[in-house]
Amino acid sequence: MDDALRRELGAHLRAAREVVDPADVGLAGGGRRRTPGLRREEVAALAGVSVAWYTWLEQGRASTTRQVLDAICRVLGMDTAAHRHTLALAGFMPAAPVTGEAVLGESTRALLDSWTSTPAAAVDARFDVLAGNAAYRRFWGDPDSVPNERRNLLIMLATRADHHLIDVEPLLRGLYEQFRANTGHIPDDPRAAAIVDLLRRERPDAGHWWSCRAVREFAPVTAGRFTFCLLRPVGEEGVYIFTQLPA
Repeated sequence: MDDALRRELGAHLRAAREVVDPADVGLAGGGRRRTPGLRREEVAALAGVSVAWYTWLEQGRASTTRQVLDAICRVLGMDTAAHRHTLALAGFMPAAPVTGEAVLGESTRALLDSWTSTPAAAVDARFDVLAGNAAYRRFWGDPDSVPNERRNLLIMLATRADHHLIDVEPLLRGLYEQFRANTGHIPDDPRAAAIVDLLRRERPDAGHWWSCRAVREFAPVTAGRFTFCLLRPVGEEGVYIFTQLPA
C-alpha cells in the first residue's frame, strides 16, 4: 500500500467520521463538540483499537487488516459502496480499473442506436462521453462538437445553462459520488484530477461537493421531467450507459 493510497484512505475515514451523529452509535450527549461527528477516541473505542493507532491511520501513517477496517466501517455506518471503497483503498479487494481508454463494443453501440426515442450515451468510468445516439444528440447536442477535455458528463451538466433540466443538482451529485467510487482508489489518475480541477474552477459555488469524499453507487434520479439511470453492459469493463426516460 503506497503513501498516496494511505493518505486517501485516511482522508476517506476522516470524512466519514465527521458526518456520523454520535446519537446513532449510542453516544448522545458528551458535552460540547468543537467539530462535527465522532471524536477519534470514540471511533477507536467502538472499533476496539487504540486511539494512537487510529490517529495514525487517519493521518496516512499506518496500515491495517481487513477485519479492523470492517469494524471501523461498521462504527462509521458506511453503506455497501463506501465499505467497498474503503477496502479497495487498503488493497483488500480489486477495484474497477480506470486507467487507459474504455472500448465501446459494436453490440453496445448498436443497442444505443436502436433506441430511437430514448436519449442514451455511453460513458467511461470517469464519465467521459464515448458516444451518444441520435436522441441524445437532439436533446444534449453532439458530443463530438465538444473539446476533448470538456467532453465529460459531469462537466457538461455542471457548466451548461441550456441542458433543459429544472433541477440538475440531485443528478449531478449522484453522478459525482459514483465518479468518486470509480476513481478515488487511484489518487494520482491525471484525467480524474483534471476533471475535478475544471469543476472547481468553473463551479466554485459547489466547491464543497468537489472536496467531498462520499462514494455511492448511482441510483435512478428524477430531475424535472426525466428519470436518469446508469446501466452497465456485461463484458465491457469500465463502460456505462447513461439513459433518460420520462418521469
